[in-house]
Amino acid sequence: MNITKLKPAWIDEFKAFALKGNVMDMAVGVIIGGAFGKIVTSLVGDIIMPLVSVLTGGTKDLAGLAWKISDTEDAAVVKYGAFCQTVLDFLIISLSIFFAIKLLCSFRAKQKEEEAPEADTASEDILLLREIRDALKKGE
Repeated sequence: MNITKLKPAWIDEFKAFALKGNVMDMAVGVIIGGAFGKIVTSLVGDIIMPLVSVLTGGTKDLAGLAWKISDTEDAAVVKYGAFCQTVLDFLIISLSIFFAIKLLCSFRAKQKEEEAPEADTASEDILLLREIRDALKKGE
């Protein structure tokens, strides 16, 4: 009995898809992004928010700030502090990612400069056309 005949064709397709470079890069990015999120959460909670608490009169956690619509027990509560905290987290994460990508791009640019050949990169066609142009200029 041939075992390859029992295997559905979609398994090979899935294997080719899952092992593509883009999928693997995305998986690594998700894992690193999760770890990076913990770092940013610590940065916000342990470093930035204590500094913000000085400005807000001792409130270390913006998420606790709220506004009650009325004094009754079942009153609606507007939790503007949680929104401000989320916006602050987003701004810090987006700035951090911006600078990380900018740094990565500068490393890649330096690497490409080092790998670039030092010889004239013009193709033979371009060189031939330049010679023809120069010869025509001399003939005029």
